[in-house]
Amino acid sequence: MKKYKFTYENSGVNINAAENFVKYIANLNKKKKSIINNNNIGSFASVTEIPKKLKKPLLVTSTDGVGTKIEIANKLKKFDTIGIDLVAMCVNDILVLGAKPILFLDYISIDKINLAKLKKIINGIKKGCEISGCSLVGGETAEMPGTYSKNKFDIAGFSLGIVESKKKLIKNKIKEHDIIMAVPSNGLHSNGYSMVRNILNKNCIDINKNKFLKKELLKPTKIYVKEILRLLEKKLIHGCAHITGGGLPGNLIRIIPNNICAKIFLNKIKVKPIFKWLKRKGVSDYQMLRTFNCGIGFCFVTKKKNIEEVKKYFSKEFAPYEIGQFIKNKKKKILFNEKIKW
Repeated sequence: MKKYKFTYENSGVNINAAENFVKYIANLNKKKKSIINNNNIGSFASVTEIPKKLKKPLLVTSTDGVGTKIEIANKLKKFDTIGIDLVAMCVNDILVLGAKPILFLDYISIDKINLAKLKKIINGIKKGCEISGCSLVGGETAEMPGTYSKNKFDIAGFSLGIVESKKKLIKNKIKEHDIIMAVPSNGLHSNGYSMVRNILNKNCIDINKNKFLKKELLKPTKIYVKEILRLLEKKLIHGCAHITGGGLPGNLIRIIPNNICAKIFLNKIKVKPIFKWLKRKGVSDYQMLRTFNCGIGFCFVTKKKNIEEVKKYFSKEFAPYEIGQFIKNKKKKILFNEKIKW
């Protein structure tokens, strides 16, 4: 029998390991009752029915990753929460349009399949889907030797949500005198990590030896789906903004209609300890505000009379608070008053 020099395995790709991982995901999905058919796992594509209750449904899609937070996960060799981050970055964006997330797909690319690491990542993705009430219906795992250096990987997510046409949140629903409510983040979420890593490198900080940073830097992004969907059901929201890269100025501006302006009181922001730590390391107020969420992970717009009502739908840790209001102004979209109290 002729012996061949080249196989996929000696080229760096282990098909059997990939197949075992797919089986693991399929079994993982069978363990919990899912909203959507689980038979999609292992197929060429996933199939999902559009919910029948909606009269004029709109499909809302989002795709995202977690940026260089992955490098922190690699340094700490901790991979069980990065999947939650991935789901959060996608479903929180869908939420801004008033949509309910219904399904999620992931893409994992890695230098060499490491089942222990991949299982932790996918368990995090599964948990994120459970928190947000959507189903993990499929994905792709790509073993790419030569593209990634040893132990390196990347992940991306794709989510699909649905909203009744007349319930979609649009700019024009926001009016003068409406109040801007801030919902706290639980930390950095998944933005600004290139600056964080630069600070760590320049200060020669080993995060494995720093208890505070070890805890803070891999806190998973808060998923706001359950709370915000309740407010939408009660018709208490006129608009939303997911505070990610670009911070308050880069994200609030996306939802402001013509001829009105968001007047924000920066001194009302409840700053988390991790942001105070970054500020002390030499980051300007402007850079802090443009790069990080500074303690606000999500904003929603409501009427002043609803302020006490909306608070009932949140836990104490994520209780929303007023940071501004909309005023008439044709020249400016956002006005920042006062300064952040670091």
